[in-house]
Amino acid sequence: MHASSPPRPAEAGDRAWTPGAGWIGPTVFAAYVTALVSANLLTDRFGMVAVGFALTATAGTYVAGLTLLLRDVLQDVLGRRAAVWAVLAGAGLSALLASWSLALASAVAFVVSELADMGVYTPLRRRGWTLAVVVSGLAGAAIDSVLFLYLAGFPVWPSLPGQLIGKAWLTVVPALIVAAVLAWRRAGRVIAGDA
Repeated sequence: MHASSPPRPAEAGDRAWTPGAGWIGPTVFAAYVTALVSANLLTDRFGMVAVGFALTATAGTYVAGLTLLLRDVLQDVLGRRAAVWAVLAGAGLSALLASWSLALASAVAFVVSELADMGVYTPLRRRGWTLAVVVSGLAGAAIDSVLFLYLAGFPVWPSLPGQLIGKAWLTVVPALIVAAVLAWRRAGRVIAGDA
């Protein structure tokens, strides 16, 4: 794997990390779990917040959007099995640190949305990383938002636009930035190679 490209998809989807295999996999795993737990703690502490344009969302929405991107990277680096374990680890820690009802709503919403995200991401990954991340992230965000808001007792339809915009910022925008940087780097190599 070159530093200039997004992680390659795991061949069978079940790549195992072994000591000495590098720091990227464990770091992404830890970042995913931390983001999931942080989203729940922020929502538990602050509830609904204004996100601009007269929209509201749960306080953990932006961090929850980041989890959608991190889950895709985690699947590429460590495989689908590790991604599922990360979801379960984040849900378990959230149950210990946030309110029980919020942790349960979050666990159900994350498991269902991450499985849907994985189901969209995996087949699209062969057609390109950016396409797979954007489409799967949007699908996962919609499912997660509706399920979480409903199960946690938040108003679903008034909050949904703010939830989706907040999650899109930290799912779609970083993926597009990575794609642009990679295209720019590739163009630079082509030009330098022609000289």
